Amino acid sequence: MTTANEHQRPKLVDGMGRTIVNLRISVTDRCNFRCTYCMPADNVEFMDRKELLSFEEIARIVEIVSSLGINRLRLTGGEPTMRKDLPVLVAMLSKIKGIDDIAMTTNAFFLKDQARALKEAGLQRLNVSLDSLDPEKFRHVNRRDCLQQVLEGLRTAAETGFKSIKINAVAIRNFSETEIMGLIEMGRSEGFEIRFIEFMPLDSDEVWEKNKVLFGHEIVAIVKRKYDLVPVNESLDIGPASEYQFADGKGKIGIITAVSNPFCDHCNRIRMTADGKLRTCLFSTAEYDLKDMVRSGAADAEIAATIQYAVQLKEPGHKINLDDFERPRRAMHAIGG
Repeated sequence: MTTANEHQRPKLVDGMGRTIVNLRISVTDRCNFRCTYCMPADNVEFMDRKELLSFEEIARIVEIVSSLGINRLRLTGGEPTMRKDLPVLVAMLSKIKGIDDIAMTTNAFFLKDQARALKEAGLQRLNVSLDSLDPEKFRHVNRRDCLQQVLEGLRTAAETGFKSIKINAVAIRNFSETEIMGLIEMGRSEGFEIRFIEFMPLDSDEVWEKNKVLFGHEIVAIVKRKYDLVPVNESLDIGPASEYQFADGKGKIGIITAVSNPFCDHCNRIRMTADGKLRTCLFSTAEYDLKDMVRSGAADAEIAATIQYAVQLKEPGHKINLDDFERPRRAMHAIGG
């Protein structure tokens, strides 16, 4: 049901008529993992720390986008929990008028120590990146031997009582087929929604090929060998995942078909990198420098006008399946997952 309050909220609408309500904020490009679909194994060049937006600068930009109609935030990295004093930022953002939801994407390694402070600061939801429950395969894809630390962090987060915890698994052919059901069973027993994301061309090593993608319909077919699934109507109107409930009522899964069946028509988000560049699509080739505007003394109205201009030019789609597709110059860790 739509409330009178929601009718009064301003709307940030792009040139395709999509209402933008979600801002993803990268707080750092640093990460303690070296996932094969995201980062090179060695010699990663990170941003100079002085290039990162301060908490106060982030909060100012969030106040501006909130005044334009954005009410949902997601903190990302790199690995966001590597940003010192992250609960301080969460507390600042949670106090901004109009912000209704703050979520975070994390690898869970540091959650054992940080989950409670983050929740108390106002963090409501978590998405945890976890591709395998097999220690060898985990080490292969993450290039780190720390599955137990991740599972401990996940367990602590579950005990802390977040509104929801979702597990995100990148679906890679000849890797993920054997991992799907293990993750599904964990989700059903622990109350996590498992979401599978088709492997996208955002890896630093640029080894992505379409034949390495395990497609969404193949994942659904694997799950259906054991469980009946019921599609959730209009789930794409809310987020990027096509969702399915288990017919026995025990949880649900999400499939993000970013390659085989993009959700671009329903996209309601924009992104800001850790160094303050606004991107209107994960695969944008253009960026708008909000940090420079903030640090050069631009007024809120001027920054708001730049954001509105960028949103008007938001891409219709990402072009992965088209001949003129151009990879973004930044890898995933430098854009914000």
